[in-house]
Amino acid sequence: MRAYSRDVARPLVMGVLNVTPDSFFDGGRYLTPAAALARGRQILDEGADILDIGGESTRPGAIPVDEEEELARVLPVVEGLAGDGRISSGRARISIDTTTPAVAEAAVRAGAAIVNDVSATLGELAASLGAGYVAMHCKGTPAHMQDNPRYDDVVAEVAEFLAGAASAAARAGAGEVFIDPGIGFGKTAAHNLTLLAHLELLCDLGWPVLVGTSRKAFIGRVAAGGPSAAPLPLSERFEGSLATAVWSMAKGAAAVRVHDVAPTVAAARLVEACGWQR
Repeated sequence: MRAYSRDVARPLVMGVLNVTPDSFFDGGRYLTPAAALARGRQILDEGADILDIGGESTRPGAIPVDEEEELARVLPVVEGLAGDGRISSGRARISIDTTTPAVAEAAVRAGAAIVNDVSATLGELAASLGAGYVAMHCKGTPAHMQDNPRYDDVVAEVAEFLAGAASAAARAGAGEVFIDPGIGFGKTAAHNLTLLAHLELLCDLGWPVLVGTSRKAFIGRVAAGGPSAAPLPLSERFEGSLATAVWSMAKGAAAVRVHDVAPTVAAARLVEACGWQR
């Protein structure tokens, strides 16, 4: 498997492909292999650098999926898209969004190049497979992570955790490691906004930072009037999603994870043209 450097020359766009019935934004739309493959090709057509395929929802309150079901959902899609010319040529890559070791291993062997890990526990496995790795911060598990999360200093605590997870993966031999602050994963709207406001402190850790804010509830809350407001519906969160993606890139984030790929790719190109650096 090809190894990639930690150096990122421009802001990258990771497009989300949920092969699930219950993901918060697009659950059920791409549950069949045919629908997922069509959507995957569309994401590549729209210019995504990374195609993130997941078979288990990590929305707040999500129930874990058994290994066999997760494999059945994602493997046909990874295998079907691995032969796409944009993937096989290296112009774009597949990441597998999982916390299950067997799923990560099977997906990498089927053509995924990155393990995107909400649990931040699979760094050694990713290294052994020659895959890139994303270590994400999550306080608790998706089933209970939003049950009154508390921090003394959310930026310092997230930074300390991610620095440790990234360093461990690198020591194990991972050639490419991203860190993800886990916006919305065991955080209130105020925590999310604080992390975004101080994102440069995470970028200063020296690892490329991946940020995923797309269509999340805190965006709907802020747009509706403030962090404690009732959130706007999913259909009315696009502008906030794009704004937070551009903000993150301007702060030095190396990649953003989004549902709305084409407009974010266009925005990333403009950020790059304005002199982006991380």
